[in-house]
Amino acid sequence: MTMELKQFSRRMKEKGWVLLQGLVPPNLIARMTIDLEAAYLHCRAIQELNGIAGDTENTVHHLIGQGASFLEYLDGHYIHPYLEQHFSGNYVLNSFGAALNKQQTKNYAHNIHRDVRSYSREFPLIINTLVMLDDFTEENGATLLLSGSHLLEEKPEEGYFSAYAEPILGPAGSILIFDSNVWHAAGKSRSFTNRRSVTPMYSRPFVKSQFDYPRVLGYERGAEFSELTRQVLGYNARIPASLDEWYQPPAKRMYKSNQG
Repeated sequence: MTMELKQFSRRMKEKGWVLLQGLVPPNLIARMTIDLEAAYLHCRAIQELNGIAGDTENTVHHLIGQGASFLEYLDGHYIHPYLEQHFSGNYVLNSFGAALNKQQTKNYAHNIHRDVRSYSREFPLIINTLVMLDDFTEENGATLLLSGSHLLEEKPEEGYFSAYAEPILGPAGSILIFDSNVWHAAGKSRSFTNRRSVTPMYSRPFVKSQFDYPRVLGYERGAEFSELTRQVLGYNARIPASLDEWYQPPAKRMYKSNQG
């Protein structure tokens, strides 16, 4: 670990975010970057087909199943001790998206927002993470965070946010972790270079995930994964769809007893 757990918890409580540099190996970052390009083309075609292309340009969603590198990253559990500390126990993948911040483009991520709709203050429901696939600089529109704003229920005024939000700068391979109650926005790029990231979010197991990852990958594949990866993918927090799936002995239940 690059930061002691006590220091991590203290910083999350005070500022609402932590940056851990150089965690993800360069060869995995390179493969994720390649897989992201293909995933974007796939998602973009569906966005355009369904008439929502205007506000979703350069965004990608639910990467598990769209490239082997994304599942490999998840299986690496680079920040597991911090997530386990934050949630005081088990957690699951809530979503796994990505962003391609480019010059002269704007989407919903550039608006001041938070990624949890129910303000939970000191009881964490969801946590954001961001893996930098490129170096994050002020010029290429690094993510803007308003430190301490996880303690503010109301959205800050644009002028206040612009004055006090800070760009989070770091080299490719760094992981940004921040409380989902933190107000943030994508920065405006003034560069012709790419600023790409993947953005896995995690939640307490009883919070509904945005995508059914076990069903996407296949229920039968659960046995292939490590115990921790099965947990994070949501194999221990599935919803029964029949009485036969409901009436099962504890070892075979779709929703395990240790999921909250």
